[in-house]
Amino acid sequence: MPELDTTAAAPIAIDLSADCVDITRAICDIESVSGNEKSLADAIQVALSGFAHLEIIRDGDCVVARTDLGRAQRVVIAGHLDTVPVNGNLPTRFETVDGRDYLWGRGTVDMKAGVAVQLKLAAELIAPVVDITWIWYDHEEVSADLNGLGRLAAGHPELFVGDFAILGEPSNGHVEGGCNGNLRVELRARGVRAHSARGWVGENAIHKISPILERLAAYEPRQVEVEGLVYREGLNAVGVAGGVAGNVIPDEAMVHVNYRFAPSRSVAEAVEHLRELFPEFEFAVVDQAEGARPGLDARLAREFVAAVGAEARPKYGWTDVARFSALGIPAVNFGPGDPLKAHADDERVELLQIAQTERALRAWLSGR
Repeated sequence: MPELDTTAAAPIAIDLSADCVDITRAICDIESVSGNEKSLADAIQVALSGFAHLEIIRDGDCVVARTDLGRAQRVVIAGHLDTVPVNGNLPTRFETVDGRDYLWGRGTVDMKAGVAVQLKLAAELIAPVVDITWIWYDHEEVSADLNGLGRLAAGHPELFVGDFAILGEPSNGHVEGGCNGNLRVELRARGVRAHSARGWVGENAIHKISPILERLAAYEPRQVEVEGLVYREGLNAVGVAGGVAGNVIPDEAMVHVNYRFAPSRSVAEAVEHLRELFPEFEFAVVDQAEGARPGLDARLAREFVAAVGAEARPKYGWTDVARFSALGIPAVNFGPGDPLKAHADDERVELLQIAQTERALRAWLSGR
């Protein structure tokens, strides 16, 4: 295991004997915006290093902890360490809203409450009924090519051997199977520049993109049933660019379109669908990610859903369950926190959900 950088400040201490709420607060108060995960990864590595039942592996700012008990099955449980940028919402604080107690602050929902539950259980579950590979990784909130889970899978595929995977993304304590795919494209129209006083001499590219906006506004997204779960799609303009100067007819305009598609479609099929919708425009794919089918037909998945007493639901957004699905590992999202509060300035997680998630996951992994 790589040694910590002894020239840097000593890692902030995380007390894994504390309850999950206190652990959540401790790791949230270690700011870890994407690209700045090292301090938190160091603290986690130190906190887990004294537990004899765990093998610790460090890869960049990704920390892996594994049991090797010779169990018949292995479960991979993962969570990301990074957050979106802070906006006046650190340090954390407790607050009560409508009679419910919350921990408020960046990362509480997405997804350090889930990570705190995982850390607590990694330390305390000395003899789980399955072998467990715990993974805490960096760079989830930025472009896919930087994602620490993807880097780890490429460099250490042996760490991804498993029969089932759980990603601790916020799911309101419900089990969310699979995820939608994600596609972003840029659609361009071309024109001819001219002085705006003599606009008839040119061709206005901004005017030419109006059919794109009209089709998007009129588009009716599908609701698609996949293995018993109904996924809602979405097709939206998320950006518009164009213009040269206040007295120039623009010769180029672009609409940035985001398509969230059900896991019944592949990326290639999603691309083809958009090409059919906008055949006359220049078309460039700028980001793409396959979705993931629910995978709830796997025996461990069925047992997990039954054990936590939750009704399975679809995941509308994209998550790293898709990476596990691509490796042939059935995977679900299961964690505390309301996804609608992820990335919000008033991000906050209900304390009761943290406790409920810990109890459910502990009971299943302990066989109780």
